[in-house]
Amino acid sequence: MSAADIVQRQLEAYNAQDLDAFCATYAEECVIADLNGAVTQAGMAEIRARYAKTFADFSQNRAWVEHRMALGDVVIDHEKGERSPEGPFFEALVIYTVKDGRIARVDFVK
Repeated sequence: MSAADIVQRQLEAYNAQDLDAFCATYAEECVIADLNGAVTQAGMAEIRARYAKTFADFSQNRAWVEHRMALGDVVIDHEKGERSPEGPFFEALVIYTVKDGRIARVDFVK
């Protein structure tokens, strides 16, 4: 499975709000950070807690890819999304680094 396939599987689980399938795409020691900035989550427990809250708070939450680039183990998505059809809306560049078949690092540009 390619890095882009793994990131796509993660996006599909995110949109289905399937927390277990979503977390299964991440490495246990995964780091989520703002690009060149603070680490916002480190490790599976923090990632699971963040997205459990997101899914609970925004039951209509979804995201889609405007553009994707992939090279080797790195996937860069231009993502847009919404918390509900009425908003709020969000947009980010998301840089995924995949190692051993799982997402090992995510850097957000917002």
